[in-house]
Amino acid sequence: MAITEYIPPKPSAPPGALAPPTRKAEQESGLVKLLKKDLQTVFNECKMVAVVHNNATNSEDMLILKHRLHRHNISIKFFPHQVMRSFLAGSRYRNMEPLFIGQTALFVSKEPKVREMLQVLRGTPQMVLLGALIENTLLSQQGVVGYSRLPSLTSVQGELVSGLTMMTSQTVSMLQHHPAHLSALLQQHLKQQQTGGATEPAATEDAPKAEEAA
Repeated sequence: MAITEYIPPKPSAPPGALAPPTRKAEQESGLVKLLKKDLQTVFNECKMVAVVHNNATNSEDMLILKHRLHRHNISIKFFPHQVMRSFLAGSRYRNMEPLFIGQTALFVSKEPKVREMLQVLRGTPQMVLLGALIENTLLSQQGVVGYSRLPSLTSVQGELVSGLTMMTSQTVSMLQHHPAHLSALLQQHLKQQQTGGATEPAATEDAPKAEEAA
């Protein structure tokens, strides 16, 4: 049936019709390449890259926000969506592409200053956190809040060192307890032998005296 199925011919173009224009591949301009290179540097050097929705923040509020973030070594960067999507499409960060809708900005820092960023955002309701890439891990808004509640690396290292020190001291005390106990038992045994050896000659000297008196 498939062999005998009728296949209608394709309609031919009418005479005098123009061929559709072929689209040439658009080459990226020098500015786009420069911005993508800057983006690559940001993602390589910064451990925190947060995407924030900018809800009509005026220039004065933006200046105050930059100043507050600068205290914690956090910077604000703006990139066109076309450049951002072109960069994300060919990189391992392509899962971040749905976050870039509307007016967005990037909060970046070389160290994950999550608590400081959230504290500044509480005083700026025009800026809404959408998500963040923290230490090569993509987190949602709730994930970023949960990350901020984790203890710092310094406190975890301090607790680990104190726990190891306590375990070491307990091990040393246990190892020293048995030799000390054994030494005390040996010393007591030697004292008992010495006292027993001293009482035997005294008993032998008293025996002849008792016989003479008899």
